[in-house]
Amino acid sequence: MRPSDPVRTSDPTPHEAGKAGKPLRIGLLGRARAYLLAGILVTAPVAITLYLAWAVVDLIDNSVTKLLPEQYNPENYMPFSVPGLGVVIVIVTLTLIGAFTAGVIGRLVIRAGEGALARMPIIRSVYAATKQIMETVLANQSAAFREVVLLEYPRRGIWTLGFISGETHGELRNLTADDVVNVFVPTTPNPTSGFLLFVPRSELHVLEMTVEEGIKMVVSTGIVTPPERHPAEGRKVPQAQVLTRETAE
Repeated sequence: MRPSDPVRTSDPTPHEAGKAGKPLRIGLLGRARAYLLAGILVTAPVAITLYLAWAVVDLIDNSVTKLLPEQYNPENYMPFSVPGLGVVIVIVTLTLIGAFTAGVIGRLVIRAGEGALARMPIIRSVYAATKQIMETVLANQSAAFREVVLLEYPRRGIWTLGFISGETHGELRNLTADDVVNVFVPTTPNPTSGFLLFVPRSELHVLEMTVEEGIKMVVSTGIVTPPERHPAEGRKVPQAQVLTRETAE
């Protein structure tokens, strides 16, 4: 060693090693922490999903099995409980009810029941609204919640995600000159609540993401972002739906 060379009394720091191009060495604690985080990322989604599924099944089982007579409850004859028994009973019961209402007698019974509910002042409104919503959502030809859109809300220059829930009809449609659609704007992180807006179609920008991806983005407060997609081949996006940098600014 020449006199002009500096005397090094310790090993190079990780910062110096990185500058020198040498690979950084991760200690035992660093590896353990990395493995711990990897284990959490792998097991947490599975554990949460299984827990929620088990909670729903257990809730249905506890609610349904209490309604069974003791002589028909298999848990009274077995040394262990049967998980999912309530779910099976609910599915079978709903299937039988659907088969019954498809016949002539079933339709007459349903018509008589709806006539009785129509005479009740408050209950008839709740029943009519619930029935209409269920028929709209479960109908195969329904176009509700099939498109994710970007719109300026609550003011110009601020953008938010929305879901087209249907076409605007009736009095609201007659009072507007534009082609207006119903847009549901969910709140974060609870997408079951939100705002119903009636927006001209020309002011909406239809996105390529699916409804499931849009809901994930809302629930995760923007942490989970779907990948960028180009418009599907053969699908032309109207000029009013193309969001340019000048429009955003």
